[in-house]
Amino acid sequence: MTQEQVARALEWSPSKLIRIEGGKNAITRTDLQALLATYDMTSESRQEKLQALARGARERAWWNDYRGEINDATLAFVGYAAGASYIRHFHGSVIPGLVQTREYAEVMSTGIVSPTRQAFTVKLRMQRQEELAKRQNRPRQHYILDEAAIRRHVGIKVDPVIMPNQLNHIADLAERDDLITVRIIPFSAGAHLGIYGPFTVLEFDGDLGDALYMEGRPGTTVMVTGDDESISEYRTHFESLLDVALSADKSVELIRQAADDLMA
Repeated sequence: MTQEQVARALEWSPSKLIRIEGGKNAITRTDLQALLATYDMTSESRQEKLQALARGARERAWWNDYRGEINDATLAFVGYAAGASYIRHFHGSVIPGLVQTREYAEVMSTGIVSPTRQAFTVKLRMQRQEELAKRQNRPRQHYILDEAAIRRHVGIKVDPVIMPNQLNHIADLAERDDLITVRIIPFSAGAHLGIYGPFTVLEFDGDLGDALYMEGRPGTTVMVTGDDESISEYRTHFESLLDVALSADKSVELIRQAADDLMA
């Protein structure tokens, strides 16, 4: 059916249907039921699943509590990542937020923003971890880090054990959680595509397209969705980085060794 045919059958304006289909307007239970009847969707289980999705879409997202304190590009990324089925992330100098300890997160945000903004930044990172852990179908998380990210003694001026504890934490996650993989690109690999900056590729269930987040300082982060060619390019970049990274087991060994070296 064309949009004009559907709108005519429901006695709606075409613009109303276009706004609903484009995600510009939330859909009411009554309107969704009318659409399902028009499309001859008679399966009760399918109808209930779609109604549940509609209810969820109308609920206030938990990350909206941070609006005004965290920039919009970051919150857009948080929202996308909250529903992703697969998270691929590369960083050349910092441990990823979803596997950071609170102490590491506090040190990493010190001096970059005001004390008030710092508290919100750390709280957001910790809540992201909590919310993903509560999901019924948790996402697969695949991280690639440059060796520099595990060698810098972050927090040494505050507490020398912050970084060793962080490294052992990420190693523990990689060993006990089948959904988390951590790979390290050793210094011996030389230059690689990751030196141009950190990035995250998000994959979703169903027919939803991937999304790309290119991280930078506040105001320079970029969220890319839709059919943008850079999304597939960065997926290819991620695979090429895997080619020069250590195996998962060797990576954990190196992380443990780096933690021991920082404690020596």
